[in-house]
Amino acid sequence: MSDSQKHIAHYHLPGLFEHYELYRVFLPLFREHREYFYDWCDIGSIYGAPAGCLWGGGRVGLGETDAESVLALLRKYGISARLTFSNSLLREEHLSDRKCNRLCALFQTDSDPRNGVIVHSDLLLDSLKRKYPGLYFVSSTTKVLTDFPQLLQEIDREDFLYVVPDFRLNKAFDRWNTLTESQKDKVEFLCNECCRFGCSDRKACYEAVSRKNLGESCTDHLCTAPDGDRGYRFSRAMENPGFIGTADIRNVYLPMGFSHFKIEGRGLGSALVLEFLLYYMTKPEYHVHVREAIYLDNMLDLF
Repeated sequence: MSDSQKHIAHYHLPGLFEHYELYRVFLPLFREHREYFYDWCDIGSIYGAPAGCLWGGGRVGLGETDAESVLALLRKYGISARLTFSNSLLREEHLSDRKCNRLCALFQTDSDPRNGVIVHSDLLLDSLKRKYPGLYFVSSTTKVLTDFPQLLQEIDREDFLYVVPDFRLNKAFDRWNTLTESQKDKVEFLCNECCRFGCSDRKACYEAVSRKNLGESCTDHLCTAPDGDRGYRFSRAMENPGFIGTADIRNVYLPMGFSHFKIEGRGLGSALVLEFLLYYMTKPEYHVHVREAIYLDNMLDLF
């Protein structure tokens, strides 16, 4: 990565399919009114998955927008698209799924920029590498890699262009400082996780989502965290010890040599995702301008 790029935060945004209507309005605003937005950030990718994907993971996909429209929008603005295929429970018989293979075949047709796939399963990864060499791959945070030596092994794998660590390692600065420049270039920090910092059930939670995407009969994972029944709250995420805010990005992570930051939210409402775009990317004096542009688009239902 060049020295000039080192001073840019590349955001990886949620809701490729799920929040297509929001991005249909936001992306032209981001291009045409760059004065509204911080000059030290850009959009590295937008990730997500449509409804009904066996390979889906992390969240149950709800997006209904057709893939051709999604790709046409991101091509127009030169942004990489990522499929979230992070199901952790895939078996050999699932690899022939027609819908997911069709999506990969379609996404690999782009080369500038290339599109990617976020994966958990090595079984799926090996299959995708053989069949769709035009794609790049991201190691999913659903692996819950909280052991730093194990995470370093993941970062050093040539299979992955990026690796998303578990958010509980976000502030392990003494260990992050030991990475080489090439290792730092592959790290993509999850910024706004709301999950309880001491949660020991994250793998079980992700596995429950994987079973649902596979169509298996299972009960919902019951979160035992205090206020877990209230769902996502950005205000609560900001109080999380692993939270990475804009000041952290500018004053700590960028100077350390880290440039990639993932924003979660594809399972949330568009109004809350807009708040993320305002907080992480938009100058405070222009928040109202962006809100007005978004809210006054009569085709966009934010609630």
